[in-house]
Amino acid sequence: MKLLIASNNAHKIAEIKAIVDDFFDEVLSLREAKVEIDVEESGETFADNARIKAETICEMTGCAALADDSGLMVDALGGEPGVYSARYAGVHGNDAANNAKLMEKLAGVPEGERGAQFVSAIALARPGMPLVVTEGICRGHIAREPYGENGFGYDPYFIPEGMTNTFAELPPERKNAVSHRARALDALKKLLMEEK
Repeated sequence: MKLLIASNNAHKIAEIKAIVDDFFDEVLSLREAKVEIDVEESGETFADNARIKAETICEMTGCAALADDSGLMVDALGGEPGVYSARYAGVHGNDAANNAKLMEKLAGVPEGERGAQFVSAIALARPGMPLVVTEGICRGHIAREPYGENGFGYDPYFIPEGMTNTFAELPPERKNAVSHRARALDALKKLLMEEK
């Protein structure tokens, strides 16, 4: 079965491919499959948005579709930026502006109250099969300064629980072992293994 990953984010695609490759005959990004679609993420939760994307692409192409919606939830901000993580500052995918807004909102928040979590919801839609949705969470806290060159989004500011380095300081394989997306994909992988 061919699987389409409902993303054009190269970092995200590489992370997902590395984990689900063994379960599908072919794994392609939307760009590689020459599928052009911009699905509106109108859900109120990460799971809603992942489901909307996966189901829309599966129906449109007749292929299996995997969609992820993920983001950062900061305790002191009541869960912001949440489902608006990629467009927190108003423009989708502007990491510098999103991080600047986050730092501005957390300016007066002391060290012990900078708790946060990355959340990832993964939805897998396959023709004639029930929808599968899994979720992964990675707890941590927000640094005051950015550190590291790897990763994307809020990675230079997010320090996972039990670590002293940000996601952006970790090599990709180390981040992929503990990230929210890795945990959601691991749960998906277990479900796919049970189906075999």
